[in-house]
Amino acid sequence: MLVMGYMSGTSLDGVDVAVVETDGERIEDFGPSAMIAFSAAERAALEKATRDALAWDGLGDKPLSFGLAAEVIEAAHLRAGRHVIEQLVRLPDLVGFHGQTLLHRPERKLSVQVGDPQAIADGLGVSVVAQMRQDDLLAGGQGAPLVPAYHAALAERIGLGGPMAFLNLGGVANLTWIGADGTLMACDTGPGNGLIDQVVQAHGAGRYDDGGRIAAAGTVDRTVLADLLSHPHFRGEGPKSLDRYDFPLEWAEACSLEDAAATLTAFTAEAVAVTARFLPQAPKVWVICGGGSHNPTLMTALRERLGDCRTADEVGLRSDFVEAEAMAFLAARSLRGLPLTFPGTTGVSRPLTGGTIWRPETACAELV
Repeated sequence: MLVMGYMSGTSLDGVDVAVVETDGERIEDFGPSAMIAFSAAERAALEKATRDALAWDGLGDKPLSFGLAAEVIEAAHLRAGRHVIEQLVRLPDLVGFHGQTLLHRPERKLSVQVGDPQAIADGLGVSVVAQMRQDDLLAGGQGAPLVPAYHAALAERIGLGGPMAFLNLGGVANLTWIGADGTLMACDTGPGNGLIDQVVQAHGAGRYDDGGRIAAAGTVDRTVLADLLSHPHFRGEGPKSLDRYDFPLEWAEACSLEDAAATLTAFTAEAVAVTARFLPQAPKVWVICGGGSHNPTLMTALRERLGDCRTADEVGLRSDFVEAEAMAFLAARSLRGLPLTFPGTTGVSRPLTGGTIWRPETACAELV
């Protein structure tokens, strides 16, 4: 199948879209990809909806800003999808859609993603699979990470046997551990780029630490780092997930931008190292993907703590589009009734199929 997948992360940079040729088990080929940036007005609407979601926290009526955010997401996804479809010789067979996460509270089975899959299906004229995260939550899982099945397929394609690990550095960081026998374990490790982005933006120094240069000029505050690592998330093993706003940043107001960025960069790396102690075996190699893979200061910190770390680009993959590709892969698996999540990845009691399909100009129907 020719499948297109979307991802719009909590960095709020824009919409990633990528095409893969897949049957939901193997990756036959990679098609075109693109990142379509949000406009300043679109980003402002999403930022307001995110702030409102944190204040709302699932209590009472949903904020009105959620509706505007949904419209932004639908319009941006249609722009991105049409841009990529223009590069294909035919329409995709299927689309995997995640929506924009505004709030993630897995302990309460609450995860809010905005964006109407029916609007995407009608706008593109292609069936859309969505609600994969919600299905996992309803079955008792964490709803994240969703991508381990795709990581396993990537490892097979590039010939990297286990034990090895993928580490995605988005707004939140998550890892997938793949054992020599194919066993999967996964969890969110802690912050990725999200907290660093926040302090950089608060200082009016851009949207992110370009090239890790700000952190490289600073000094790690070891007292603050130890306090951050005392968060309950880092106690014990097992599937677990986070919201990017689960860690406080008030302490950063008393720091220089450089020291705050250095401390948060060290926090991201140390959080992965702490999580890695609970893995059954140390990975022989780590494949790093997501925006953080382009940050040399963060990559150096990871290599100091983990050993052999290679960016996805270095092993022949598309670092910036792994998550969008994963949504395409999971959509194909949904259509075929193959498991999307597993006890070792999200904590569901058994391998779980899921997803709902929206067909153009029709009401949705559960996948079976």
